Amino acid sequence: MPLYPSRRHLTVSALAAAAALFTLSACSPVTAASTDGASALPSSHVHSLSVNSESGQVLLATHEGLFDITQNPGVKVGATNDLMGFAAAMDEGVFYASGHPGKDSKMPNPLGLVKTVDGGRTWEQVSRQGESDFHALTTTKSGLVGFDGTMRTSTDGKTWRTAGAGFAPAVLAGNPYSDTVLATTPEGVQRSVDAGNTWKPVPAAPVIQFAAFANAADAAGVAPDGTVYVSNDGGSSWKNAGKIDGTVQAIAASEGSEGGPWIWAATTAGLVVSTDGGVTFRPADAA
Repeated sequence: MPLYPSRRHLTVSALAAAAALFTLSACSPVTAASTDGASALPSSHVHSLSVNSESGQVLLATHEGLFDITQNPGVKVGATNDLMGFAAAMDEGVFYASGHPGKDSKMPNPLGLVKTVDGGRTWEQVSRQGESDFHALTTTKSGLVGFDGTMRTSTDGKTWRTAGAGFAPAVLAGNPYSDTVLATTPEGVQRSVDAGNTWKPVPAAPVIQFAAFANAADAAGVAPDGTVYVSNDGGSSWKNAGKIDGTVQAIAASEGSEGGPWIWAATTAGLVVSTDGGVTFRPADAA
């Protein structure tokens, strides 16, 4: 065993440590109403969930590739890449991703940052191929923020700047209309207002594992035990809403038809959605 671990080992260790701490704290029982009947997911290993509030499209980024689950059953989109990081851009059909190539992919390992402009059918290599596996990835008004063992920011996706962050995030949550970014950690929520370049802990914030923005101000968070929190001020303050039954793997938020955000969750039971600000959840097919 080498005296100094490789860069790849350090990256995986930092990310695994954050994930392990959250996993251990997720073992408490859930007593919320059952989500039996939730629409089944095409993969048991979900990394990210994306919902388009205008088109209603729902995408799952998984270990087995990208799936469009707007309709049930879901439809696989593009090559089988393990999409560890996945983030929507402002324009329709434009997404960024990272992870590892699958069996039918000819991309380098790790993928670095890749981009699609056709909803995931094809991908182009942008930067850091063979170097970075961004387990946490998000977009902002000013560019991208990713974590591959080091927090990095980019204004164009091609050149990256190292940001000052002394923590390993489980999730990075941003929005193409804002430069506010949230990072979930076992010690609490970290917040950046300059597109991920500098960070500060959010005082009195709950410990949440998953976070997502519906717009520039409204955000949702889910704790390891499924407790749901919402914020109306970009993550500066949080209030308890409800609880999700089952193990949550990813969440998304979108602007609802009546002004309040809808909160979506990919769980081990399937896809569920809340249309009342996280108070109650039901199978997505019934939304």
